[in-house]
Amino acid sequence: MRRTPLTLALATALVVALPASSAPPAGPETQVWIDVATHSMAGMPDMGMLGGLAGKMMGGGKGPQGYPQSRNIPATQGHVLDIAMHNRLKPGVPAEQAVPAGLGVGKSLSLLPPPPGKEVEERKEHEMHDIEVTIRQYWGCGATVRPGQPKVMTLKVRNGQFQQDGSIAPGLFVPDRDIDVNPSYALWPNLKNNKRVGERSSMVGQHRITGDGVPASLQFELGQNADFLPKIALQTRGELTDSIGLSWQPVDRAKAYFLNAIAMQDERNFTVWSSAEVPGAGHELVNYLTGSYIDKWLKQKVLLPPGTTTCAIPQGIFKTTAKGGEQGGFASLNMIAYGPETNLTWPPKPADPKQPWDPEWNVRVRTKATTVAMLGMDFGDMGGMPADEGDGDGKRDPEKKEEGGAKKLLRGLMRNF
Repeated sequence: MRRTPLTLALATALVVALPASSAPPAGPETQVWIDVATHSMAGMPDMGMLGGLAGKMMGGGKGPQGYPQSRNIPATQGHVLDIAMHNRLKPGVPAEQAVPAGLGVGKSLSLLPPPPGKEVEERKEHEMHDIEVTIRQYWGCGATVRPGQPKVMTLKVRNGQFQQDGSIAPGLFVPDRDIDVNPSYALWPNLKNNKRVGERSSMVGQHRITGDGVPASLQFELGQNADFLPKIALQTRGELTDSIGLSWQPVDRAKAYFLNAIAMQDERNFTVWSSAEVPGAGHELVNYLTGSYIDKWLKQKVLLPPGTTTCAIPQGIFKTTAKGGEQGGFASLNMIAYGPETNLTWPPKPADPKQPWDPEWNVRVRTKATTVAMLGMDFGDMGGMPADEGDGDGKRDPEKKEEGGAKKLLRGLMRNF
């Protein structure tokens, strides 16, 4: 879908820029990062062809296309696994990771350096059109809007000049602990070895990484805390004009939960909401968090405690304001369950701080489960006529859109978020 100036303005306002590539990490000479994710789309298993269509829109029709797959909201349902190794002894040299039979991908996974980067196509300058976008920010679980809400910000471009009226709470700082890969890493999945991890796959058991320059001692055992979390069984109740009820079964091993949503009410009005008790928490939290940040944000009521099983979106904050032929009237909800993190080092740190310690390697395993729900979506036009078809007489039906409205909006939202 062609990105409009409106889409670009919204993305600029809400999406945090990616960090620049970092220098090789400090620490042991050989380091391994393993990210373990479980992703689902609420309601999709019972939607037949519509569920399959949405999955394909998000890339689920293909196997893993390369590292990383599990960050933020994965593009495929089920279990998602990323592995990265940086070995200063022999950087960028392929390695082999022997895995337990329960992972269901064979006896081992090949870790390979990323392919050479492709030349980036030079961006063409586009004419800046006059636009106006208003964003309303709400927060907290509850059936009614709380006093002092919403915060409102309007972004305008007039004759090439940018204006901002009002403001919303800034996003929370989330430490960047992702790997900014370069040719000195060995990765899985990769273009030569990208077998999908199955629904019943398990990380529990013995793992061993071998290869030129890899320490002979690099073998470790993972327990349940490093395994895939169960899927989030999220249920939603209510129309966009109602208070939307959210409920789920407790996720085993979850340390906290967080939900956030964005609604397109018409082409100029958007609403963002989060389950936090404080303003500012947004999409940047839908990723792996350290245990210290989870503990801190539980105390500050940014995150929901692990015993929580319900939440409610305030009544009417997502209802459409569209008029005439404008598009609008749906919302996308993201939810994450934060799982445990496992850190292994060899040899272990001695109890006596006076003893010398020079670890050969360390392994970090992060876990999470995420789900997406489309709220207020009219799927009736998802099977609409493709843009290049008519009614059999060679003429286009003027009553039919070039692409089903819900399908087009769903595609655009998933590309941006």
